[in-house]
Amino acid sequence: MTPTPMTAVDSAVSAAPGWAAAPPETRAAALTSVAAALEDARADLVALADEETRLGEARLNGELTRTTFQLAMFADVVRAGAFHDARIDRPDPDWPTGPRPDLRRCRTAVGPVLVFAASNFPFAFSVAGGDTASAWAAGCPVVVKAHPGHPRLSRRTAEAIRAAGLPDGVFVLVEGEDAGVAALRHPGVAAAAFTGSQRGGLALARIAAERPVPIPFYAEMGSVNPSVVTPRAARTRGDEIAQGYAASLTLGAGQFCTNPGLLFAPAGLVDRLALRVRDVPDAPMLNDRIGSAFLAGADALAARPGVRRLVWPDDPSSTAPRLLATDLDAFDAAAAEECFGPLGLVVAYERPSDLPGVLAALPGQLTASLHAEPDEAAGLAPLAAVLAGRAGRVLWNQWPTGVSVTHAMQHGGPYPATTAPSTTSVGTAAIDRFLRPVAFQGWPRELLPPPLRDDNPWNVPQDVR
Repeated sequence: MTPTPMTAVDSAVSAAPGWAAAPPETRAAALTSVAAALEDARADLVALADEETRLGEARLNGELTRTTFQLAMFADVVRAGAFHDARIDRPDPDWPTGPRPDLRRCRTAVGPVLVFAASNFPFAFSVAGGDTASAWAAGCPVVVKAHPGHPRLSRRTAEAIRAAGLPDGVFVLVEGEDAGVAALRHPGVAAAAFTGSQRGGLALARIAAERPVPIPFYAEMGSVNPSVVTPRAARTRGDEIAQGYAASLTLGAGQFCTNPGLLFAPAGLVDRLALRVRDVPDAPMLNDRIGSAFLAGADALAARPGVRRLVWPDDPSSTAPRLLATDLDAFDAAAAEECFGPLGLVVAYERPSDLPGVLAALPGQLTASLHAEPDEAAGLAPLAAVLAGRAGRVLWNQWPTGVSVTHAMQHGGPYPATTAPSTTSVGTAAIDRFLRPVAFQGWPRELLPPPLRDDNPWNVPQDVR
């Protein structure tokens, strides 16, 4: 039986002190136990995911592997302990600004975290996905609001997690939009994470901000991920670029938040892009609701002034790939809205010098890509600076689909791509979202948290001065 949101958060609140104080090996072992439980249930989980999302077993097996890997990676982060950022200042009577007291600072868990699962990654950004793993690693219990796009999979994943033997309250699943909103309003929730649409993310962010005690709300809301192709690159590698673009644009039926939906390219490349996109067959979308939203969004973008259809199916109800085109003079930054699915807008340009001003006017993005020849790099600094100013991850001669789970990954960007551009939802730095610093001045040694004690029982890195 699914608990009420009040009961779910109450149980997380009860579990929070013990989970935050658990030794590193206890938390790390819990993360690896969850990974093992998911592996044990792999066949069942993948079959259910395929039934509910239409993503195919090959893709889903790969995504489940990514999910268990990131759990194991965060277990290593917990064991290493560097995220505590333990700093110790010894007393110094001769400190230039006056006598320095004994000061000790570290980062600790914020408390219960509410995670809103995503639809397009039923493992990696869902019940046991990156938000859950990073919050657990930080020492925070997690309440997950299941996504309605894969309810049976969410319940089965929750069963596997419970079989891993986590302490009561460290993980709880709730279902339903009303339950998610009620949990977000619960005073016991200390932070929340969301992956999904801009409309949904902003609505929830407003609730988080308007609580009697506002809380951090980390929303990843997608983007159009602008890509730029220089004239030299188009002449030298036009076919290769067109093929790579079509593959990235239509990967997973275009249902990636890093889908390259906006491409600035020389006019001579446009026909080759259309040829490649036209060759990509139709693919099922996650569900009928997403398919309908895609069709409506594509029609709206196609109806904008100065936009023409390059690739468009004869059947208006088909979710086959679509490619639109306009020129730089007609392009309006307001058209840089994500249309979730296999749709791209190509903006043809003549002079690269005209691009920086247009790109600077774009809203914040998760990624931005630059395709150029190696010997052009020195002259592209102004363009590169503009792209880095608008996106959280910038790519050179690569396409943005595919977000690697690594230590240096940044999956986040300026608003409205996310509500918190200084954070990431992928990679080990994702743990930072669920930690807060606390300083202890002149505190008795026996009352200090383990990362700040002189005997350092957790063996974490300490910066002692």
